[in-house]
Amino acid sequence: MPHVTLKTKPKHRVLKKITFTSIILYVMLTIGFAIYGYVKPLPDNISIEGTVYETNHVDFLYDLTYRTEEGKEQQEHVIFDTMHDMISDAEEFIIVDMFLFNDDYPRDDELYPPLSSSLAEALIQKLQESPETTIIVITDPINTFYGSYTPDHIKDMKNAGITVILTDLTELRDSNPTFSGIWRSTFQWFGHSENGGWLPNAFSPDSPDVTLRSYLELINFKANHRKIMITEKKGIVSSANAHDASANHSNIAFTVQGDIINDLIATEKAVAVMSGVDPTIFDEMRAETPDGEIDLEEDHYELQLLTEGKIKEHILLELEKASKGDIVNIGMFYLSDRDIISHLLKASERGVTINIILDANKDAFGHEKNGVPNRPVAYELIEESGGHINIRWYHTVGEQYHAKFVYIEKQDEAVMIGGSANLTKRNIDDINLETNIKVTGSPNSDFMLDVSHYFDRLWVNEDGLYTVDYDTLADESRIKKWMYLFQEWSGLSSF
Repeated sequence: MPHVTLKTKPKHRVLKKITFTSIILYVMLTIGFAIYGYVKPLPDNISIEGTVYETNHVDFLYDLTYRTEEGKEQQEHVIFDTMHDMISDAEEFIIVDMFLFNDDYPRDDELYPPLSSSLAEALIQKLQESPETTIIVITDPINTFYGSYTPDHIKDMKNAGITVILTDLTELRDSNPTFSGIWRSTFQWFGHSENGGWLPNAFSPDSPDVTLRSYLELINFKANHRKIMITEKKGIVSSANAHDASANHSNIAFTVQGDIINDLIATEKAVAVMSGVDPTIFDEMRAETPDGEIDLEEDHYELQLLTEGKIKEHILLELEKASKGDIVNIGMFYLSDRDIISHLLKASERGVTINIILDANKDAFGHEKNGVPNRPVAYELIEESGGHINIRWYHTVGEQYHAKFVYIEKQDEAVMIGGSANLTKRNIDDINLETNIKVTGSPNSDFMLDVSHYFDRLWVNEDGLYTVDYDTLADESRIKKWMYLFQEWSGLSSF
């Protein structure tokens, strides 16, 4: 019988084939995670437009840091004073949802007021004095540097009996799919070392070291960006963070009463459910004095809660409705959303007067920024509108113009939309968690006059130096324009 020799593939060829197949499968899995993370369904009750309520009760608040003509710094800050008053007045419950709630910053540069610890201490004291009051604090995991450590003020609130909820951001859509596909297929499965981190803390050298996993999670660039407080008596929706190094920023806020508080509670309950928390802790929470008959002899308004992508929908709708002779006034920390920019240019073509106050994106907690996105966006708006869109820069010296609002004034109606959301893809395209309020009323009502006077004061530098001409900080760099366009499109940015 002849001898038969079976041919076998060399081991290195088999290994090469297995390796190649594994790489292909990994790449396909990563691409699948990237696509799914970008388009996946939103959690329940996220991206909401609430009921339209009629009310006599809404107030406009602002924090201003500015300079006199001699260069002396002046401050008019009331937002956190209002929050502390709300804590004192609450009897049944307090809900806080705050993006930045920490004291992380380089202390070599400057010492800031202790916003974070003072707010935490006020909540703890309230619970000690009124143990029947339910207190819930919802915040973003950035305050723990994504699990690397727990700050003392958060430990203290937990130990005092306050329910602290760290938002589960994995339930949200991904803003940076290029990286997040890799994150979801690989790095998210890694845990944190029980011994803590070993890498320097980029937020503050005085804060604990962090893990590599935390830095990788940071690159997902998404957040619970809301900044609100709710009690049975009042709600406040703001652009201001309880972050020590943000204490000098200029911000805006609304205070509301009545039935809209119930809508605010529902949107916060949704975040708790999304984060795996028992929702029954919200069951007994209701507005103390639901709106009844409004007094038509007094100033009255329509109020509506908007979150996430519904903010963008309503801003675009109001810009589309604006016609020749109408005025659009915008105050904004970041402006880069392509649809918003397109609608502003189209409105300008129709003869709508557009005035925009922007932060120049040059200051960030002692560090100098490159002006992206606002400076290339401002150049684009002025160039494309033929100079018909008017832009001024808020004059900052280390702090930021952190306001976020759009005000549209017509002959017989005015609309104000403002709160936590910057006008960027990440903020208003159903990625970040955001909360804004829409107020509609007469342009001659007290609320609208307050908004209008606030803007005019900044625009014309009434009794102080607030804003400077566009040319003062103009940047016509084509490189920065393409940089911002790529970053806005791809999500590879912090704005």
